[in-house]
Amino acid sequence: MANYELRIAHLYGDLMNTYGDYGNILALKYYGKQMGVQVDSTVVSLDTDFKADDYDLAVFGGGQDFEQSIVSKDLQKKKPELIKYIEEGKPMVAICGGFQMLGKYYIDANGDKMPGIGALNHHTEQQHDNRFIGNISIKNGDTGDTYKGFENHQGVTYLGEGEKPLGTIIKGYGNNGKDQSEGAIYKNVYCTYFHGPILARNGQLAKRMLLTALHNKYPDQDFSKQAAIEVPESY
Repeated sequence: MANYELRIAHLYGDLMNTYGDYGNILALKYYGKQMGVQVDSTVVSLDTDFKADDYDLAVFGGGQDFEQSIVSKDLQKKKPELIKYIEEGKPMVAICGGFQMLGKYYIDANGDKMPGIGALNHHTEQQHDNRFIGNISIKNGDTGDTYKGFENHQGVTYLGEGEKPLGTIIKGYGNNGKDQSEGAIYKNVYCTYFHGPILARNGQLAKRMLLTALHNKYPDQDFSKQAAIEVPESY
């Protein structure tokens, strides 16, 4: 099997990693190795430039309100290149706070409004005296795959124009506990409240992201062998 190289931007990996979301990096590297792909990652943090052309995949993890308030300000500097990256159809997984910051805005526990970058059209409000916590499973409408994970969030997110959910709730609360949606998909961006982390428990999604990145970077290559690799069912 030929060897290929992919680069991951780990957005604010030193700040937005409260719930072990670094595991998504490890999962992409693990499945990349099965495919004969060298996957390297770079933390892109505060006052660090993000250039869309430098990366093939991106991971944006979750954090507490304090970290999100810092990231929200810095993120505006990266907005043009992040939107370019997304609109070019490059794959990204955004978890919890990362999910919220890609949208229009997030209302924190104190009622303060943090601006997102509006790359996606969702917005996030706040629950009062309640959190959505527990095991969750959803069914993806595109592939029919079932994704399993763990959610822990006080924010309630409502999808906007051009977005569809990552999946429909089988068990759990999801985006807002009302419309049976969980997460969001826009182009090749996958947003979710799944910690755990999502790609470690749902390798089929990691494989999907890697294949997308490979086709984007090496459009003339045949990746049928990589596509045929079997991913074990989630536990």
